[in-house]
Amino acid sequence: MGWSWTYEKADGTPTGRSEEFESRSDAETWIGEAFGDLLDAGVDQVRLLDGETEVYGPMGLAAE
Repeated sequence: MGWSWTYEKADGTPTGRSEEFESRSDAETWIGEAFGDLLDAGVDQVRLLDGETEVYGPMGLAAE
């Protein structure tokens, strides 16, 4: 199993999921590069998964 991000609205409603990454580092690097595009697509927050196990989140994408 790989690492992936679930996409959500601010109220926690799921809106999608990223591709799978081989490592946590790869997943975290990707979100650092893609968060602006995700915000533009209407994603408010994300959760990091290892397979189906939540590692952390929700993590808001907008500046606070």
